[in-house]
Amino acid sequence: MEPKPKSTDAQYEYTFAVMTVGAPACGINSAVRSFVRNGIWKGCRILAIQDGFEGLVQGDIKELDWKSVYGWTGLGGSILGSQRVDAKQVGLQKIANAIGNYKIQGLLIIGGFEAYSSIVQLYDSRKEFKEFCIPLICVPSTISNNVPGTDFSIGCDTALNEIVTICDKIKQSALGSKRRVFVVETMGGFCGYLASLAGFASGADQSYIFEEPFSINDIINDINHLKKKMAGDLKRGILLRNEMANKHYTTKFIHDLLTEEGKGVFSARYNVLGHMQQV
Repeated sequence: MEPKPKSTDAQYEYTFAVMTVGAPACGINSAVRSFVRNGIWKGCRILAIQDGFEGLVQGDIKELDWKSVYGWTGLGGSILGSQRVDAKQVGLQKIANAIGNYKIQGLLIIGGFEAYSSIVQLYDSRKEFKEFCIPLICVPSTISNNVPGTDFSIGCDTALNEIVTICDKIKQSALGSKRRVFVVETMGGFCGYLASLAGFASGADQSYIFEEPFSINDIINDINHLKKKMAGDLKRGILLRNEMANKHYTTKFIHDLLTEEGKGVFSARYNVLGHMQQV
């Protein structure tokens, strides 16, 4: 499908820029593609900023055309490059100079909490830097789903599906073996969205998250529950833990405690899912 000829209406002849900030998430490239093609369709000039604010101040910017984003929909990660660096860390004066030099009239930032905080920083500095008095838009895109002001972010649902699929495969691996309990660590930073929802969807026995503090007694109670459960027909269990749930009660600690307290009743294994959740 060929793009619509450039509009002769001056109201659409703007120069917009797009960048991705924060950790990569599923759907970032699709969002960039949609923005680029919609902007070109309206007759706008679209600039792609590589590697976030660091790339902006270094001049790592290129103009995208209709064909530049061909095939981006099914690709994971972030083709533009996504860094966990917000605006203040790079320098507001440097960013203002770059926006002025490239005559950027609107900025779209796609990403997680760093993208959100950067938009707030730029907005709060408008009195000091006139270059920031342009449309500033943040599209939440993070598997952590921790962006204020929204219940859902691009990528969190895909990550959740991936976690549930992996948990189902882990449980299937216990079929035919003796009683076994698995501890699965999810990503998500300090946000327990993935661990909580994946716990519901996969039928986990417990989900340990940062928002709900837990003690050693809570873990012991869960172990006692698993012991009673193993006495029935179901010979496996699964516990989910958010990566930042507790700095002392780590995934390895919970696994070792399960191994010790479950002697003669069940064995324990642990799995750190890692970056496969972002694909």
